[in-house]
Amino acid sequence: MRKSHPVRRVVLATAATVSGVVLLLSLKPASDPAAASAAGAVPQQTAAGQAPQGAAQAGSATVTGDAAQTQYGAVQVRLTVSGGKITEAEAVQAPKGGLSDQKTQLAVPKLNQEAVTAGSADIDAVSGATYTSEGYRKSLQSALDKMKTAAPPASGSSSSGSSSSGSAQARTVTGKAVQTQYGPVQVRITVSGGKITEAEAVQAPKGGLSDQKTRLAVPKLNQEAVAAGSADIDAVSGATYTSTGYRQSLQSALDQAGG
Repeated sequence: MRKSHPVRRVVLATAATVSGVVLLLSLKPASDPAAASAAGAVPQQTAAGQAPQGAAQAGSATVTGDAAQTQYGAVQVRLTVSGGKITEAEAVQAPKGGLSDQKTQLAVPKLNQEAVTAGSADIDAVSGATYTSEGYRKSLQSALDKMKTAAPPASGSSSSGSSSSGSAQARTVTGKAVQTQYGPVQVRITVSGGKITEAEAVQAPKGGLSDQKTRLAVPKLNQEAVAAGSADIDAVSGATYTSTGYRQSLQSALDQAGG
């Protein structure tokens, strides 16, 4: 038998060692824990960034302040609140008819903008629309007070948390617009816990004598709707058509709310 030459054994051993090292290096990136962690870091950060945004959007609510009576008519403000901040403000009622129309068109957009910017009722009056501005501030403050009252407690037991969650499930429904001899009447209600907590006429007859009748009748009808919890409310004397249209639109809203 021929014996293996010592130099040949050394060459073979070296070749085997180099092949093993190359094989290990080729396998290392796939099994490197640090590389695997780095690859998964970006998707996790993206998901974490999206969660608060979704929560903020789900936490928005709409609150309507009480109607504030002024010398020229009622002013009523509705707020949209998200994350504890006012994101939108609008006047659902404002003085109308004659010169009041011009003043309302001038003042209300400015007041809406100031309410969002200030985040409170500490807003400046619009020059030339002092009464409207004052009524706006009062209704805005009323809406802010309601928002604070409706906010669930920061902490508490799970049972109380469920109860708060149930009571906070307020729903706003707008009935169909009902045409009357003097103009359309349309009612919006807020329902919570199966009860009407707020009612308002988003449309009512206007112009001439209708303005006076609307200012007289609508606040009473709103109040009766909340008190009765149904469309079985009395007509306001002197505003029969408005009262009838109000009842029909109110019933439409209740039907939509399932009440």
